[in-house]
Amino acid sequence: GTFWRIVKHKSTEEFESLPYICTLLNSSLWTYYGITKPDGFLVATVNGFGIVVEAVYITLFLIFAPKRKKATTATLVGILDVGFLLAAVLVTQLALQGGARIDVIGFMCAGLNIIMYGSPLSAMRTVVTTKSVEYMPFFLSFFLFLNGGIWAFYAFLVRDYFLGVPNGTGFVLGTAQLVLYAMYRNAKPSGSTTNELEEGDQYEHLISSANQTHEAVETR
Repeated sequence: GTFWRIVKHKSTEEFESLPYICTLLNSSLWTYYGITKPDGFLVATVNGFGIVVEAVYITLFLIFAPKRKKATTATLVGILDVGFLLAAVLVTQLALQGGARIDVIGFMCAGLNIIMYGSPLSAMRTVVTTKSVEYMPFFLSFFLFLNGGIWAFYAFLVRDYFLGVPNGTGFVLGTAQLVLYAMYRNAKPSGSTTNELEEGDQYEHLISSANQTHEAVETR
């Protein structure tokens, strides 16, 4: 939806590029982890697809965003998706070997994933404050629940804690969101502040990006 809206209007409007930039870094690190780990083919494949999706979104920002936002996007891509990623690859390749290398990459991936999965907390607060689920769409919550559950189950099967902990966190947060949705779906909304609405909107951008990164696993 976001993709076609930007192309149709030839403007990025109020959308922010940072969530997509962070998701691209997340997908890139997980792909590197999957390539490095002997049994990580599935992780590398799914997140490799995520790299393509996020690269398309970021390209749209570089084409259709206002000049200032273009400059900000290009700078952040250079720092995070090129600089940080390149530094992570070089350090782990040159300074570490074998299991230690896999562990360090796994810690980085898990840490970034937990930060990204923590973004729903602002949307959940908005739901409780406004007594409305308008800014916490059901399908985004459902796919957070499903995506986290599938990856957590896969992590359990292959005994991969780096995959299991962040995705288990996503599964718990997704479950909590579905419970909130059931509680407030018929409630009449109360007044809300501009900041709360912006938080809910920003959450939607981030999680929709993260879901597109991982949804390919559902087709396997």
